[in-house]
Amino acid sequence: MSDENNSAESDICPESEECAAEDSFGFGDDLELNRFDGLPFSSRYYKLLKERKTLPVWRVRCEFEDALVNNQLVICPGLQRLGGIPQWCAEFCLSAQYQHGMVVCTQTSRQQAVDLALRVADEMDVNIGHEVGYTIPLETCCSSDTVLRYCTDDMLLREMMSDPFLEHYGVIIIDQAHERTVSTDILLGLLKDILLQRPELRVVLLAIPPFTNKLLSHYHSVPLLSLEPLSPAEAVHSHSGNKDYFFPALRLVLEIHRTKEEGDVVVFFASAEGTRLGAELGRMVPVVLCPGRVGLPTALSNQPDSKKSRRVFLSTTQGEDMWWAAESVNFVIDTGVQKKMVYNPRIRANSEVLQPISQCQADIRKQLSGPTEDSELPAEKAPQILESNISPTVLFLKRMEIAGLGQCDFIDRPDPEGLMQALEELDYLAALDDDGNLSEIGIIMSEIPLDPQMAKALLASCEFDCVSEMLTIAAMLSAPSCFMEPPTGMTHEAAQCHRKFQHPEGDHFTLINIYNAFKQSQREQYFTSQKWCQDYFLDHSALKTAEATRSELTDTLNRIELPISEPCFGTKSNTHNIKRALMAGFFMQIARDVDGSGNYFILTHKHMAQVHPLSCYGAQSHKQGLPEWVVFHEYTLSENNCMRTVYIQMAPLYFFYNLPPSESKDILQDMLDPDASRKCEEKQKDIPVSNQDDSGCGIGPQTYDRCILSAGISITVLNGFMGTSSNDHLPLKHESVSSWTE
Repeated sequence: MSDENNSAESDICPESEECAAEDSFGFGDDLELNRFDGLPFSSRYYKLLKERKTLPVWRVRCEFEDALVNNQLVICPGLQRLGGIPQWCAEFCLSAQYQHGMVVCTQTSRQQAVDLALRVADEMDVNIGHEVGYTIPLETCCSSDTVLRYCTDDMLLREMMSDPFLEHYGVIIIDQAHERTVSTDILLGLLKDILLQRPELRVVLLAIPPFTNKLLSHYHSVPLLSLEPLSPAEAVHSHSGNKDYFFPALRLVLEIHRTKEEGDVVVFFASAEGTRLGAELGRMVPVVLCPGRVGLPTALSNQPDSKKSRRVFLSTTQGEDMWWAAESVNFVIDTGVQKKMVYNPRIRANSEVLQPISQCQADIRKQLSGPTEDSELPAEKAPQILESNISPTVLFLKRMEIAGLGQCDFIDRPDPEGLMQALEELDYLAALDDDGNLSEIGIIMSEIPLDPQMAKALLASCEFDCVSEMLTIAAMLSAPSCFMEPPTGMTHEAAQCHRKFQHPEGDHFTLINIYNAFKQSQREQYFTSQKWCQDYFLDHSALKTAEATRSELTDTLNRIELPISEPCFGTKSNTHNIKRALMAGFFMQIARDVDGSGNYFILTHKHMAQVHPLSCYGAQSHKQGLPEWVVFHEYTLSENNCMRTVYIQMAPLYFFYNLPPSESKDILQDMLDPDASRKCEEKQKDIPVSNQDDSGCGIGPQTYDRCILSAGISITVLNGFMGTSSNDHLPLKHESVSSWTE
């Protein structure tokens, strides 16, 4: 910082007035009362306060508050072990210098939001859920007394749909801005405009170099606080040419252990598979191995026994920001690579790629130990908005009535090809009208916290009287996988247990069976649902998440007054209706077995893929045969190019009529009888919807489904939410696309 700022700090909080400064924060007297609950501070409060005063952030406390009073936006370094976010939030709430509303702090991880809220509530000597709270997907722990709230970045973004200028908040703190999540990038763009509309609003951005330099250039003249860690990390680089990162990392663990130096070890692998394989070696090494699936508080509570005095935490990129509180960690082994899912808009699929970590990520890990060579790493972490499917983002921006991307000042603008694919997808889902604005269907879809395809399928289930079943499918697909990785030697037993839930119609129906069985286990008197999940090799926490997600989706449908049909799973008509509802959203994800051996040709991508081994048509294909046509939920470009969550037995002509005009439709027409397909399509255009019958095409009511699912015709049971149209939904005009992207 400049000398001017340093002099300002001395004027605000001089060393000679230390006691006065302490009194202003409410801890100068042993009998001082907590201003929030009126009770005397506990001894733990003073113990934590003493620890906080040793952190680097305490030295710039007054400088930070002065910068925030005199500027709308402040950029601060977000390095580990600086004590930044918890202390700054707490001190700002305790300070009386600036009070213009609630303080909110965003996190990229739901677990971090909860952990930080608990930590700060402890430091402020208050109860969680009162003065300090948190809001994460499916859980809210706040009250009317809350003055400091932690939340995930996507939850704050969703609040903007009802409160576009975030008027409930006086201070907004964006933590981990360098993570470049889609939600954080959108917030950074929208907050720039909100600051112009609300001069009293204050924004704090926390990031690590070199992203802080990019923030400075994006926001121009804003103050940047300077913080240094208590002690610099020593970086030791390995120059081995071995491309196998797994076993060299484990050998380093043993070498560190032989040195007899104190301290735990963190190993960053490229993927969760590495942490799982490493954990299986736990009986062979003289240390306590803690796989990355264990949360930080749980992992830290696993104290080493007398024989194994050192803990080794096995982590991935997703856990690199979770170790800021692990004071016992003195060593970090960083492989310097990561496996990522990168979305390819041309083929509408994710690709699993192995790539080096960024310099930002290396700097994060360097706070504990050294990364790989700086020159070998890209300077910045690629923003997720360039590597993800941005259809949900475009739907949100349309709902916010943003006429074009020029109104949202992104740090990195989305790729034009990805944007065009997102607009095309929303158009095919009937979420856009002919002018490129949200249709009435699109407005309802934006209210449902699901991807656009699943939201459209859930809406269609209202017409087909299978809402209860679609709620279960949507919840199970939104939650983490319910299938646990079986222990070594138990793979066959786990497969036998999972096979009991398999449904002959496909994986979506298998998920319904699992969820219904889980709900039944909760009503049993002689065993718990946890024990039931353990017996069947199912993840109890994932099923509880699905249960909470289903409850939230049910509340959403009730709020917007959509009908919820009674469950009737198992009947023939219900099974067919579920497929029809799924086709409403996933009609572009169709594949055909071209050779009878499981090599599926994906129409939209023109790629070859196989059904995933965990699918009911994967491992059991030798018994029940492979279906010729499938609709899949997810497809990933990887070593095996697998399709996940598939269902079958829908007539090919049904696929044909649900596809919008495209190359995929031409391919399907070539696969079928061209003359019969063309004749059936012409007949559908000539016959009014209300007078269609079963003659000619041989598919009965499916011609009517095409009109409902893709044309945006009125759905009478939706209580007046839908509009009416007599023509097929036309592709979005090129002019409207161009005007929105400019």
